[in-house]
Parts: sequence; structure tokens; C-alpha cells
Amino acid sequence: MNKHDSSRRNFLRSACGHCAGIGALAALPAFAQDLSSIQVPPRFTRPAADTDEGGLWGMMDREESRLRRSPLTIKDQALQTYLTDLVCRLTEGHCPDIRIYPVRQPHFNAMMAPNGMLIVWSGLMLRAENEAQLAAVLGHELGHYLERHTVEQLRAAEQTAVLSTMVGLVGGLGTMVGQIGLAAGMYSFSREHESRADRMGMRLMRHAGYDGREAATIWDNLLTEMKITGGKDAGKTGDIFETHPATEGRRDELLQLAGTAGGIVGEESYGKAIAPLRLGWLQDEIKRGQYEESLVLFDRMLKKDPRDVQVLYARGEVYRLRDDGGDTERALADLNVASGIIKAPPETFRSLGLIHQQRRDPAAAVRAFESYLAQAPQAPDAAMVRSYLTEMKP
Repeated sequence: MNKHDSSRRNFLRSACGHCAGIGALAALPAFAQDLSSIQVPPRFTRPAADTDEGGLWGMMDREESRLRRSPLTIKDQALQTYLTDLVCRLTEGHCPDIRIYPVRQPHFNAMMAPNGMLIVWSGLMLRAENEAQLAAVLGHELGHYLERHTVEQLRAAEQTAVLSTMVGLVGGLGTMVGQIGLAAGMYSFSREHESRADRMGMRLMRHAGYDGREAATIWDNLLTEMKITGGKDAGKTGDIFETHPATEGRRDELLQLAGTAGGIVGEESYGKAIAPLRLGWLQDEIKRGQYEESLVLFDRMLKKDPRDVQVLYARGEVYRLRDDGGDTERALADLNVASGIIKAPPETFRSLGLIHQQRRDPAAAVRAFESYLAQAPQAPDAAMVRSYLTEMKP
């Protein structure tokens, strides 16, 4: 790696935000439950363009313009309104300066730039069980923003001279949204910054009336999901965890910060907000190909609602694709239950058809494929399914 590449990488590490949710998982010292001494600063004024911070804002402004045009950015207005309202409840006066962008990526992540650009991944929104859990992750992101940690890092790393060389270079957040693997090396906030962001995030949550204990729950859920493949080292190595080592004690530390006062959870309102997009996010999770992790997620969802037809389809499809020791029977069980529930995803019947086709049961396969085409005649794979029917019908 040449000197320029090294400087560019170091600069991006300082400038491009951090892994929210995951960044929040770094080990923290114990804190008292009293967060009343934490003050939210007044709104920030835009720094002069000829300063290090001003140059950083300008670069992030350009990346934000790219992000607006990206096909990965979710353009659903109802979801946008919901997320904006949530952020405004948390920010205590900073709402006019913050723009939130939901993006379709099946990973647990969120990040924030110093110019007020806040990005949240669909994989995080899929895993959040309620509004309070999402507020916990976004609150941590906002904590870094309000504490101005990105600017502190930039100055500490003495990377201000790199700003002038970054103009016109390809990279930054607009491109990074589609490069989750690269993102792992871009977030390395210090333990002190993580601690301060956690405390500020909990302060924002509690002031907005949310149940702070949900912050511990979303972390506990994620760690359980990661343990299925990471074992005892889950949360310490691999992917974005590499720059944010975590321990199981994280849950207890978050609970200590949260206290026992309770508050808003918002499960029903959150469910309604993501409902129109949820099936697509579940399909993205299937395509991610991390079947063991996905099964932990889907099992948890079905424990809350055993007749969640979208998740029954998703789990059945994962079993079908994994196809490992008894998975075909498990897939049939889930898909058969889903097919009998009103509003079953059309893909349920396609999956059933493929299983019956593999099992040499043409009559059952034809019935399933015909049901699929009746519900989704314009599906991208409709022509292929029709060819299957032509082959199987006498």
C-alpha cells in the first residue's frame, strides 16, 4: 500500500462515521443510573470551509448527494416520515440539522457523519423488535454526533492535510453503502468515545420517554445470533466486530445505564411502520446466505408470533436452500403451514413447488407452481416456472 492509499484509508476511518449498534457494544466501565448531568449541546453552526472540520463537512455533503441518488436508498415516504419523527423526538432541538437515510442492506448497522447525515441499514430495522430498540441504536449514533467525536478523531490523527487530496476521489459513504466488507475497517472509535456516546444515547432515550432496557435487549439478541457461527469469540472477530470488540457484560452495563423506570416500547407502531417493506428485507436476509444466523433470527421472531406467515416462509426457504440433514422436511413443515394462512407470500408456493419437483412429486409441484403464478403472474421467474409446468404436465 503506498503512502497516498494509506492516508486515504486513515482519513476515511476518521471521517465516515462508525458502526452504530455494533460500535455501541464496546466494553464500558460501570456508570451510575443518574444521567441528569449530561447536557445536550446547542445546535451546531456550519464550520468555515477553509477549516479542517469545514472540509470534512463539505466532503460528506458530496457523499450525501450520491446517497440520495443511490438505488439502495429506500424512497418510501411513510418510512422516511416515521424515522424522521423518531430522530426528532431524540435530538432535543437538533432535528432541523439531521437527515436520515434508510438503505436496503441486510446487515445490522447504522452510521452518522458530522454534517448530520444519518444512515440506517434495513438489516438493523428488520432485527429491531420495537421502536425503543431502534431508538437505542440511533441514540448511540446521535451521541457520537452530539459529542463531535468524528472531528476529535480527525484532529487527533493529524489527518487534516488529507482533505485537500480527497476532492474528486471516488469513495465515501455513497459508495460504501454497497461495500459492507470495506466498512469493517472504517470504524475505530476509542473506548472513551464509545462510553460517552452510550451515555448520551441513553440520556436521549430516557428523556424521550423510551424504555432504556430495550438497548440491552437488542444487543443480547444480536450476540445470540452471532454466536451460532462465531462461538465464544462472537462479537470479537470478523466483519465489523473487528474494530469493536464486545463482551457479554455489555448487556449488564446497558441495563445499569437504563435503570428500572420503564417507558415507551412501541412494538405495534414500529411493526406498522416497517410492514410494507418487511417481506423484501426478509428476502434480502435469505440471500445473505448466512443460514445459521438467519435461523436464529427467524426462530426468535416465530417465538413471538408462531403464525407470522412471512417468517414461516423465510425460515422454510432457508431450510430448503441449506438442504442439510432433515432440512427438506423442516422446509415442508414451515411452508405447508404458511400456505394455509391468508396473505402467504406468493414465493411460499414457488418454494413448495421446487421441493415437490425435487422429490419427484409432479402433481404436488404443479399445484404449487400454478398457485404461485396465479398470485404473481408477472414475477421475474414466471417464464421459468411455466417451463417447469410444461415439462411436468402430461
